[in-house]
Formats: sequence, C-alpha cells, structure tokens
Amino acid sequence: METIVKLQNVNKVYKGITKATQALRDCSLEIQPSSFTSIIGKSGCGKSTLLNAIGGLIEVDSGSICVKGTELTTLSRGERAAFRRNHIGFIFQFFNLLQELTVMENLMIPFDLNRQQVDQEFMNGVLQYLELQDILKKFPYELSGGEQQRVSIARAIIRKPSIILADEPTGNLDRKNAKQVVSLLRECQRLYSQTIIMVTHDMDLAKKADTMLYMEDGQVMSYETT
Repeated sequence: METIVKLQNVNKVYKGITKATQALRDCSLEIQPSSFTSIIGKSGCGKSTLLNAIGGLIEVDSGSICVKGTELTTLSRGERAAFRRNHIGFIFQFFNLLQELTVMENLMIPFDLNRQQVDQEFMNGVLQYLELQDILKKFPYELSGGEQQRVSIARAIIRKPSIILADEPTGNLDRKNAKQVVSLLRECQRLYSQTIIMVTHDMDLAKKADTMLYMEDGQVMSYETT
C-alpha cells in the first residue's frame, strides 16, 4: 500500500550537560495519504520529537525518514526548509502568530517567504469555512484563543500542503473550541485530501482520527483504527 510518510529505525538523542536523553528509539511507522492520524502517549515519550522529525525541523542520529518519496535525512538544512515550505503545514499549540501583524498579514507570511502566488479563490473558500472574513484586519491580541487557532489552521491550509502536522493544537483551548478545531482538521482532510498528523494528550479527541498511534519510550508501540 502507498505511504506518504515512512520512518524506519529512527533514533534521536538530545545530549545535555550531565546526561543524554533518547527521544526516539528505533522508531518506525507508516502513514497513508489523505489519512488522519493521532499520536498519543505520556509526556516525554517522544511525540513532539517524532512530529518535528517528520517535518524536517530536526536532524536525527540514524534511520530513514521518507516523506512524499523524499529521504529527508539526505537533505541539507536549507533543502529541508524548502521541502517544508512546499509540502508541509504546521499548527502549533501556542498559535505562533506575530502580534504586531494583522490576521491577513500573518496569513500571507508563508507566501512571502516562498515567493508563492495566492490562489485567491481557494483562500477565500478556506476563510469562509473557518469564519475568518470579518477579523482579517484585527491583530492576534484582539482575538480569542479559538479564533487565533482558526487563523493558525488557515495559515497551514491555504498553501495547499500535502501534510499538516499539528502539535497539541487544542492544548490551550476550552473543550468546546478543542472539539471544533479537531472537526476542522477532519474537514480539511475530507475537503482538501490533506494528510493530518496530530499529537494530543486528549484520548477523546485522538479517537476522532482514522488511526491512533500509541508511543512509549521513543517508539510507536501500537496502532489502533478508530
């Protein structure tokens, strides 16, 4: 079966002053295109490190990371950055919006960095679906947590990336907004055929994905189809 993300025996060690921490330990997994996968596990089990490795944000010590047919471990830092800009969208727990820029200016940052033209029709559809049309001129500090997270989701979607990586996207939201965010991610998968990979501590939200991966001690220990 075709895969869009495949890791084989990936290891990552963070070296501290007094000790080393192995965040990924012979970690292997496969993810299918246009699927919604949640990654769960206790704090410190390697969930965020795994997501960062898939996104090419970090270098690993050994193993293979193949994303959309590209072996990330053979790329330079600049090549990985270019790959991210072209193929991957990120949604972060803390939104990562620039407070001094308006919502629209925040949304345009990825296009400016990549010198990419905006598909205005597609963008307008996303903004309408996420109910952002009326707040485009506002600044992030004027928005609620739920509104800021919808902006960060729009920023990830509108470039039409093949893969969206969401690291605890509901961690700072109340229950109502958390459920809405996961529903929005599910709709992105359905409407735009995007592959969603979400790290979460919330089992109820994790079960809304097609597949749950359980991590322990830097390894994917089990898969569960929901």
